[in-house]
Amino acid sequence: MNVNDFDFDLPKEAIALRPARPRDSARMLVLDNAGNIAHKSVLDLAGYLTADDIIVFNDTRVIPGRLTGKRCEAKIEITLHKRNSATEWQVFAKPAKKCRIHDELDFNGLKATVTAIGEAGERTLKFIVEDDAMTNALEQHGTMPLPPYIAAQRAVDTDDDNDYQTVYAEKDGAVAAPTAGLHFTDTLFRTLNEKGVKRTTVTLHVGAGTFLPVKVDDTKDHKMHSEWGEITPETAALLNETKAKGGRIISVGTTSMRLLESAADENGIIHPFKGDTDIFITPGYSFRAVDILMTNFHLPKSTLFMLVSAFAGFDEMHRVYDTAIKDGYRFYSYGDSSLLFKKKGA
Repeated sequence: MNVNDFDFDLPKEAIALRPARPRDSARMLVLDNAGNIAHKSVLDLAGYLTADDIIVFNDTRVIPGRLTGKRCEAKIEITLHKRNSATEWQVFAKPAKKCRIHDELDFNGLKATVTAIGEAGERTLKFIVEDDAMTNALEQHGTMPLPPYIAAQRAVDTDDDNDYQTVYAEKDGAVAAPTAGLHFTDTLFRTLNEKGVKRTTVTLHVGAGTFLPVKVDDTKDHKMHSEWGEITPETAALLNETKAKGGRIISVGTTSMRLLESAADENGIIHPFKGDTDIFITPGYSFRAVDILMTNFHLPKSTLFMLVSAFAGFDEMHRVYDTAIKDGYRFYSYGDSSLLFKKKGA
């Protein structure tokens, strides 16, 4: 499909620069599988689920993945993208031309060497630090990697340390938050528990590639950056058991969905998974695992808007986004939520 088919006009003022407070007070636009739209609150989520259903969360934890430093006198900013080892990362650098192979970069005392240049211009850095000291080094020298559409409008501050992290984050490795999960609170979990809704976690370490623009004209020419994920045997068994008993799988976020769909076979059986995925979902994809998707509102012409269009319908999602813009919904990472039911036949 033509990438321009996924474009829409979004007023700058619709971009949320801070999350709703409390988190679960965000609005939630619901699109059912018959194409009907309802305007609800995130706290209404349990009303759409049953005790037969299971919710899947991405338990990745965002690390301070943006670093500012120098090569000689040239200023360099990098955003970590994907971990190769404890001290080696693929990164996006700005300006990239200042980061040549064998160059040494200094991030205010944390040093790294450029060891490779990727096909898409990403750099591989080897940080000069002991393996077990890498996490502390990032905590000391890095900042929270807010999305560019927020960072361009305001500076990162201490509020973001908590705001840009889910309350259930556990496993270090993401450099972008699984933002659909930012709405969850103890109060919201209690309403789900009272309904008897089951929940489980998977891990997908979201990379900075999620914010990169699609630079081709046709979706078939776009190559996704890979991200590392894991579904344990226990979680796979629980999900398959739920489906076998007639329950539904609700994915909190596109990151959880991409991992679940990567692990599902053509019969809808979800297998244990541990490794990289670069799955790219566009209209025409046949969904195997997920029945309902909870997700925020995404960028025009982004791979994530393509994904939701594949799941809930191309025309339907253009109608949903047009409605959301006119009705004052807040967009992107700190914005409001949507609850999308899989379109019949998707």
